Amino acid sequence: MRVIGPEGEQLGILPTPDALKKAQELGYDLVEVAPTSAPPVCRIMDHGKYKYELQKKEHQSRKHQKSTQVKEIKLRPRTDKHDLEIKIRQVKEFLADGNKTKVTVTFRGREMANQEMGRTMMNSVMQQLMENGTIEYAPRMEGRSLIMIVAPK
Repeated sequence: MRVIGPEGEQLGILPTPDALKKAQELGYDLVEVAPTSAPPVCRIMDHGKYKYELQKKEHQSRKHQKSTQVKEIKLRPRTDKHDLEIKIRQVKEFLADGNKTKVTVTFRGREMANQEMGRTMMNSVMQQLMENGTIEYAPRMEGRSLIMIVAPK
């Protein structure tokens, strides 16, 4: 097997027992790096330190990722104008933070007969959110709810 030293230097092609003996003399582990190559490549290194550094790199890469959440705002067909303005302000804050927002208008009982009230409310919400976000999922009925998803621009 081809052996690479702890400083990255080539030690040449050695039999397995000799490579293990050399690693133990230096106080390191013998780690197989490329088992599929001919001959296989092994490296003399501190395996615990290597795993620790890999873990740190993974943590750093995860730290710079931005995770988006789906926030939800629930409305009713008879939600008053002022309450609707407050809800729209909340949606704008969610979009500014980079989160997707699900806007739901829930119908109960006889309100199902007047779905147009909910659709006009959803259209006014869409008009007010046009400059802050894009409509990812157009308003659509799912059971007793009218649902729309808005993504940040």
